[in-house]
Amino acid sequence: MTRYGPMFGPDVTFLGVPPCTIEEPVTYADADVVIVGAPFDGGTSHRPGTRFGPSAIRQACYLPHDGSRPSLALRVDALQDLCVYDAGDVEMFSGDIERSLASLETAAHAVAAAGAIPIVLGGDHSIALPDATGVARHHGLGRVSLVHFDAHADTGDIEFGSLHGHGQPMRRLIESGAVRGDRFLQIGLRGYWPGPETLTWMAEQRMRSYEMTEVVARGLDDCLTEAFGIATDECEGVFLSVDVDVVDPGMAPGTGTPEPGGFTSRQLLDAVRRVCYELPVVGVDVVEVAPPYDHADITAYLGNRVVLEALSAIARRRRDAAGGTPWNPTQPLLDAR
Repeated sequence: MTRYGPMFGPDVTFLGVPPCTIEEPVTYADADVVIVGAPFDGGTSHRPGTRFGPSAIRQACYLPHDGSRPSLALRVDALQDLCVYDAGDVEMFSGDIERSLASLETAAHAVAAAGAIPIVLGGDHSIALPDATGVARHHGLGRVSLVHFDAHADTGDIEFGSLHGHGQPMRRLIESGAVRGDRFLQIGLRGYWPGPETLTWMAEQRMRSYEMTEVVARGLDDCLTEAFGIATDECEGVFLSVDVDVVDPGMAPGTGTPEPGGFTSRQLLDAVRRVCYELPVVGVDVVEVAPPYDHADITAYLGNRVVLEALSAIARRRRDAAGGTPWNPTQPLLDAR
């Protein structure tokens, strides 16, 4: 089958990595990571536009798209040290949410079954259901924990008469058994949704949700350390789901449901680095980048750097596991040069 490529925008790969085709496993048989685009905004409850997110994330960089990105902090070049491919976009028609989500689940499972880590570029957050389900089908239902950065819990039940949407994927994941409620870690929640009934349901599932007041009072690092201990208990791997609206809209305006009072972009990048360096990550998605509401592409740049930070931390984790000098975050930049 011919590579589908992009649904929106030019056919470019993430920062120039080689292309592959999901339906042809031989094209990514040696992959460590496969980038997958999910240009879908049919699950939005407010402002659409995230269908243009994958294209924006792929292109948002001022450096040459040459398949190389040395990390100053982690001292690796993830695009060279890992074997990374870009499969293009999954065909996702916003008028048919069930078909679109099923197609994405097939793609995520295919990548995981090939022994690679899928990194999915959204798209609205409804795509987390097929992303995490596809990965869990390979590693074992209930054996993959989920670390979820978001302003919103996304645990609604029926919205606008539908079981699927960007405010409901986390409930569907738990109800289906793909992810255990007591291995579901949410960080960065704030604002005025959901209501008491939904919060009670979340408590009954034994979810652990860190609202921003707690994060500020205790410190982000302390909350992450606690969450990591839960995530690695009785689970084979961790799925990381990053909604860019976890960041304050002053630093990430290009999103459909902005909620003031969130992370700084620096906090998100540091947190993603910690997750992917310290935990056995088996899947990632980065969602809710909506270019129509962005200013100077700053949200798209953040989405791009979230992906790069995840890749670099995965590469550094593997290098350290193979032996040699472990990464030291206090090491001066020019030391041993």
